[in-house]
Amino acid sequence: GVDVAGGSPDASVAEAAASEIGGVAYTQSIANPDAAAEAVAMAVERFGGLDILVNNAAILRDAFVFKMDPADWEAVIRNNLSAPFFMLRAAAEVMRGQGKSGRGDGEGYDWGRVVNIISSAGLYGNYGQAAYASAKAGQVGLTRVAALDLARAKVTVNAVAPFARTRVTDMIQPANDEQASYKERAMKIEPRHVANLVAALCQPQASSVSGQILGVRAREVFLFNQARPAETLANQAGEWDPSDLAGVLAGCGDALTPLVTDLESFNTEPLI
Repeated sequence: GVDVAGGSPDASVAEAAASEIGGVAYTQSIANPDAAAEAVAMAVERFGGLDILVNNAAILRDAFVFKMDPADWEAVIRNNLSAPFFMLRAAAEVMRGQGKSGRGDGEGYDWGRVVNIISSAGLYGNYGQAAYASAKAGQVGLTRVAALDLARAKVTVNAVAPFARTRVTDMIQPANDEQASYKERAMKIEPRHVANLVAALCQPQASSVSGQILGVRAREVFLFNQARPAETLANQAGEWDPSDLAGVLAGCGDALTPLVTDLESFNTEPLI
């Protein structure tokens, strides 16, 4: 059992969730750093500490890159990337302080957990989602850096890409039959599967799991690989000539990452 403080700018949504689980709601926009700090302070004051942060805020403003409104771009980056950073920064300060002050059971503090809810769009890319995918990819980088920065404090930081029925999924407007089928499959999946993975990452047994990118699709859990060199192209004879290098790159074939979206990669029925 844990005490839960949840945030949403939609007061009715936040308060309904808080009422259902016996938590406390925060209804200001955490895209403001002062509000994020206030939300963390509220949780600490209400519950006596803060051990788990789940960054789950997201909005959609989809458009092809050649039609993207700069204001929509900025709104998505602010809500989907800056807001998680603001929350993480405020929470990390508290968690580090708790470790130094001896919070725990006398065996050392290693309860700190951060889980960033990302998206497969940030890993694969997706048509018309320049802002959303960029923000979620940014959260992957934020996850890695925060995991490194907080390792000495024994705070783990991981990222989870969910495949499930959510308010964001419901907002997706399919542009073709393939996207419609993808949405139909996702809407069959209860969000509790995502919650189960998040809860697993917060267990004591997962204290060594940090900096990882995971996904969950009903009863399937994915551990994603992370960007590392797939091939090394070394010119032993001297400096690369641009024309020669272009030819070598074009011949890399299977070593090149296919230009496909998550729709093609996850096109089977989920294990419900």
